[in-house]
Amino acid sequence: MSDSHPDHDLLCCADAAALETPTQPHKADQFGCPCCAPVLQDLGLMSLPALSNASRETNWKRLGTPPAAHSGTTLLHNATIITADADFSTADALAFRDGRIIAVGTLEEVQAVAGEKADIIDAKGRTILPGFIEPHMHFFPIAIMNRLADVGAFECENADAVINRIGDLAGKAKPDEWIVARQFDPSLQEGADIITRHTLDQVAPANPVFIFNASLHIAYCNSKALEIAGINAKTPNPPGAAYGRDADGTPNGVLQGQATMFTVLGHNLTALALEDVPAACRDVCARANSVGVTTFCDMASGGFQGKGEIDVFHAFAASGHMTTRLRYSLIQAGERNWDASDIAFGQGDEMARATGWKIVSDGSNQGRTGLQRAPYMGREDHGIAYVEKDALRDMVVKRALQGWQVVVHANGDQAIDNALDAFEAAYAAGASRDLRFRIEHCSILHDEQIQRIAELGVSPSFLIGHVHYWGKAFRDDIFGPEKSLLLGRAASCGQSGIRWTVHSDEPVSEMGPLRLIDNAVNRTLWKEPGSVLNPAERVSMQDAIIALTRDAAWQCHSDHEVGTLEAGKFADFVVLDKDPLSIDPKDIRSLQILETWVGGRKVYAA
Repeated sequence: MSDSHPDHDLLCCADAAALETPTQPHKADQFGCPCCAPVLQDLGLMSLPALSNASRETNWKRLGTPPAAHSGTTLLHNATIITADADFSTADALAFRDGRIIAVGTLEEVQAVAGEKADIIDAKGRTILPGFIEPHMHFFPIAIMNRLADVGAFECENADAVINRIGDLAGKAKPDEWIVARQFDPSLQEGADIITRHTLDQVAPANPVFIFNASLHIAYCNSKALEIAGINAKTPNPPGAAYGRDADGTPNGVLQGQATMFTVLGHNLTALALEDVPAACRDVCARANSVGVTTFCDMASGGFQGKGEIDVFHAFAASGHMTTRLRYSLIQAGERNWDASDIAFGQGDEMARATGWKIVSDGSNQGRTGLQRAPYMGREDHGIAYVEKDALRDMVVKRALQGWQVVVHANGDQAIDNALDAFEAAYAAGASRDLRFRIEHCSILHDEQIQRIAELGVSPSFLIGHVHYWGKAFRDDIFGPEKSLLLGRAASCGQSGIRWTVHSDEPVSEMGPLRLIDNAVNRTLWKEPGSVLNPAERVSMQDAIIALTRDAAWQCHSDHEVGTLEAGKFADFVVLDKDPLSIDPKDIRSLQILETWVGGRKVYAA
């Protein structure tokens, strides 16, 4: 049923960030990655009225009366409490008052502090950990894309399953109702590399269909959608984009590039525009809470709709409906707007706060746009520097001297070299050593780079799904067996005294701290069950937990308030059905998040 395409290439799914500036549009990776996809900026413009209104307090009233903050004293006991403190100690009981922890220890010790009037909860032998921290995700892309039907690799095994899913949706839809889906990824789903109108017409003849490729740079539609858009054999290709065509020149439904995508989708803009921003924000937090996340970091803030995003973040926090703490990094592409504003490092409160300045320095390795020292396997190209070395240095120095934690997206080993040079220059210019510079994704690391990272006090955050989901492709097609061993070297970093974390980069891979822990501890290959990519880089369960609690809090300058279960910090924690330290590592994914608490208030229950 599916279509074939002989020139299959891996499509990029890297970091989600806006790479275009008004003066220097990035064109070289036009069909490469969801993060530089200009579709996100256009979606932001479509949502502009709703986003502008969302900064007003009255618009949040549609969510109803916010739940009351925790008050009084609560004592939890009969639990295995993993504090993740400096000694990685465990306790039996925990007490918190007005949202903050007041005691951790034995039941007798905690009762003495909590007093006789405390509300007592029997945890029934379950395990309690600090709330998980997602170090790198993308808030508004999740808010938009998660409302669409998911036909990606986690839901549909192959391209035929994608077509069957579209057929199911068409069977439930009204005539002429649009069907919009997302996440088709030929690099992870076997079968067709493209989906044409011919196939879609068979399963959805009466409904216009539009499917986003996971890259957000390519889409697929059926004849009904082309007809509505008035696209036919005489329609010319827009500048910088192309309609896939049959032999006679008739468009075949494959839309390559922003301009072609919006000639079709523009006839159904309401499918993607955020009209109810408060509800969308609440849904993103609810999704995070359901997988145990109590704090997350938006790592390209403003890439969707500029300063309006920041205003929404703080309005959301002020509304009382935010159930996941948010730390955000401003995207370099919006620097003129940021410089004209009063936004500064540390602005905000315990719910929403500015902590970083994000620079995207290269592309993605699976899209072969990550900047490498040596050419990609079987090719002559080294990838792409989205920001040239000298320009990167100047950007990092400028923002570091302003007091920003600078966060650099660097996938390829040459890009990592350039980032480290820039960080070193910032220190030489007088930047503080406590800015906690970060390298995002940090995919390929050589031994001497690890040593240099340790010396500079830089902290990497690994997109650990590179190992699990794309590891086989890296080994067999992109880097070869030797270089692929350099992916996600968390264990080696830990052995060198480096504080590291792992992240999902959702919508690139799904948020889920237990999945991230599994990927870091086991390093198994999704496309080759039973195989492990470089077992020497497996980490312990304890180290993986620390990475997503204590060290993730430190990375986002929030270790004074979250990340461990200690007196004085917020009562942010998760309740698991079993102790992760007592199970076989291969069973990590069997663990269940039973409850998630933020500020002493239960925000999720299974």
